[in-house]
Amino acid sequence: MSISAKYDPSEIEGKRYKEWMDHGFFSSKPDPNKEPYTILIPPPNVTGVLHMGHMLNNTIQDVLIRKARMEGKEACWVPGTDHASIATEAKVVNLLREKGITKADLTREEFLAHAFEWKEKYGGIILNQLQRLGASCDWDRTFFTMDEQNSKAVVDVFISYFNKGFIYRDYKMVNWDPQAQTTISNEEVIYKDVDAALYYIEYPIEGSDEKITIATTRPETILGDTAICINPEDERYAHLRGKRAIVPMVNRSIPIIEDEYVDIEFGTGCLKVTPAHDTNDYDLGQKHNLETIDILNDDATLNEKAQFFVGQSREEARKNITKQLKQDGFLVKTENLRHKVGFSERNPDTVIEPKLSLQWFVDMQKIVGPALDNVLNDNIQFFPDKFKNTYKHWLENIKDWPISRQLWWGQQIPAYYYGENGVAVGKTKEEALAMAIKDTGNTAMTLEDLKQDEDVVDTWFSSALLPISVFDGFENPDNEEFKYYYPTQVLVTGWDIIFFWVARMIISGYEFGNDKPFEKVYFTGMVRDLKRRKMSKSLGNSPDALGLLDQYGADGVRVGMLLSSAAGNDLLFDEKLCEQGRNFSNKIWNAFRLIKSWDIVDGEQEASAAIANDWFGHRVNQVLEEVDDLFSKFRLSEALMTTYKLVWDDFCSWYLEMIKPKFGEPIDQKSYNQAIGHIEKLMRIIHPFMPFLSEEIWQNIKEREEKDYLIVAAWPKAEAFDTDMIQQTNEAFEAISNIRNVRNSYGISPKEALEVNIRSTNYMSLERYFPLITKLSNISAIAETEDKVENADSFIIDRDEYFVLLGDHANAADQAEEIEAEIKRLKGFLVGIDKKLSNEKFVSNAPEEVIAMEKKKKADAEAKIAMLEAKL
Repeated sequence: MSISAKYDPSEIEGKRYKEWMDHGFFSSKPDPNKEPYTILIPPPNVTGVLHMGHMLNNTIQDVLIRKARMEGKEACWVPGTDHASIATEAKVVNLLREKGITKADLTREEFLAHAFEWKEKYGGIILNQLQRLGASCDWDRTFFTMDEQNSKAVVDVFISYFNKGFIYRDYKMVNWDPQAQTTISNEEVIYKDVDAALYYIEYPIEGSDEKITIATTRPETILGDTAICINPEDERYAHLRGKRAIVPMVNRSIPIIEDEYVDIEFGTGCLKVTPAHDTNDYDLGQKHNLETIDILNDDATLNEKAQFFVGQSREEARKNITKQLKQDGFLVKTENLRHKVGFSERNPDTVIEPKLSLQWFVDMQKIVGPALDNVLNDNIQFFPDKFKNTYKHWLENIKDWPISRQLWWGQQIPAYYYGENGVAVGKTKEEALAMAIKDTGNTAMTLEDLKQDEDVVDTWFSSALLPISVFDGFENPDNEEFKYYYPTQVLVTGWDIIFFWVARMIISGYEFGNDKPFEKVYFTGMVRDLKRRKMSKSLGNSPDALGLLDQYGADGVRVGMLLSSAAGNDLLFDEKLCEQGRNFSNKIWNAFRLIKSWDIVDGEQEASAAIANDWFGHRVNQVLEEVDDLFSKFRLSEALMTTYKLVWDDFCSWYLEMIKPKFGEPIDQKSYNQAIGHIEKLMRIIHPFMPFLSEEIWQNIKEREEKDYLIVAAWPKAEAFDTDMIQQTNEAFEAISNIRNVRNSYGISPKEALEVNIRSTNYMSLERYFPLITKLSNISAIAETEDKVENADSFIIDRDEYFVLLGDHANAADQAEEIEAEIKRLKGFLVGIDKKLSNEKFVSNAPEEVIAMEKKKKADAEAKIAMLEAKL
């Protein structure tokens, strides 16, 4: 069997992945004789392409699923994509705009036809890219959150919540995204510190010459003011109680009200109240029965109710109103201010606008109980468990969730309106009509009397149902797959969507699946750059994920990322990590090639090789026990590092040296067979982390039967191991390393054999390891001594003292010290010359022969340093 000199991922990865696919190794079916191990992929947006976060998250999932598969579990990794309402609709709208078509030109059905056409052409690219990474998903199970099965589930859940009184429709203050022109939830608002101005504006007091000053960051909203509020404890404004003020520009008379909400210390201690454009102002308006004047359109431009600057954006209007207020004498002053402003998560440059809107809400207080209890009692375990506190805080302070979105791409809300305020729900219009007739008693009502809600439900409302819907648990809760695969075993996700998705899946699981949706949640950190900045296109700090795979190979990238990704902690990405992963791949490949290059004879096994086999067998079992424990705790980075050290240090650096025959000589059959057995075991252990390399080596070890692939080979079980034997061998290694250090210190050639004396109270126990020490440190004789040995360098390991006899090399250390001192002196001399030659004044004024002399001094010193360092 020919083995290439170099491991080339580009030649191996595609070939091996195709073989796995062709043999159906990723496919899963319920098997009552096997324990299920199910992972549901956090569905990437259908608009997405592979980035560093995806690579980390999906590598972790693949590691877990591959190990479970090898452990004989029925491994089922369910892939899919999320329809991503806001992001996808924006892409489709932009695409249509390029063709000269606006959304307003189309019917809903026509727009959706364009959207599905785009989805079929571009959607799901990321799933193909995940295959490059080695993701062993059951691709036959690929779901889409707008497919028929999940869409039916969304309708069922909406109707169920409605009938139970968990969903309601109300006119409330919401977070409005003016770019997408839809409401979003509180969790989709990202707050950023922004430099702004604080504007001080005077409001005349009606019927007097007095004025009251208020401070605001949004002067454009004064056009919607309907009150001024003061604190009842603020004696500065006690004389204004019951009076009215005049809003500048619009000359609207508004009441001066009192409320403890006003902070006496902030600004001027009084507050303008704009109920339509601030959540707290809205609450004040409700409490004090104030008028509500909405001055903004859905795209955040000013409307006719504003009376001024109609059609201008918030930013334009702010500038023009400020000029007008200053011109009219109402603007007192401005101050610089840094404060938090909410931005849309989906459109990061868009400032969220608080807006009164008629929306559908989920009454979260009514359904959150089981989801909180079952995390706090560890029925669902979080890794790391520090996120339990984050989760607890959010659920205990949860707000009602606005779930309607003013979009067409998504599941349309199954609510139908009739008459003045009538609403009915149903899977079909006919079902809704039956409900409406039952509610009203109006048997004359027809389908034409009903109009379906134009909005769609929030994407997270849809994806919250996935653990149940992907196994058809809504329509057919007694089906074989749902009963076998649900609840799933592990969810791997970023902590940043703990509220968006994790909590809502848990809520849905207990409400509709009668059980938790998963047993454990492993939270990954964020992938950041070395400056701790989040990876983003706008910052230009996000590497090309596919480019990394091309350069370092999938295994190299996987190893590089996993080595620095402790659970829940951010990964500070450095491309050198991938280079380290690639180097590890090459190290393993070269070790394998070395073993396969040896000629084999039926000879007797060397004592050092016998020790090597015994020690390494115990060491592998020790590591296996540790790795299994680390996997159980989801400490995958440590599990990989432990495996890395086993392969790099123990196998490549020690074991192979211990069994390696002399140059040009063959190895005995027994040692060769043992080495092959060990590398087979190592490939099993390393396969979840490095699937391509390990499979390639597995297939090249010997001729295999058709389905004898490493991906389905058994995970090795940790057997008993002798810790004393491992420790004793490690002490022998330490002795070898110290002897080598002595050689280096005295400049003794590795080819020159040395003698060693040992002073030990347990000399007999050390004798077993003498063949090892003799071979690896070129020792001609080892003898016992009771006294200190002269003319020797010594070191102590445990309570054993080793003496390395130096012979004629005894003075070499003194010589080395003298050489090092001379090198130090010459380097100091060079610093002085460099200062002279870098001084422009000296170079300009000194004669040429002086400059030449200084340069010669420098060259001579550098040459002497090089000679001394070579000698050292």
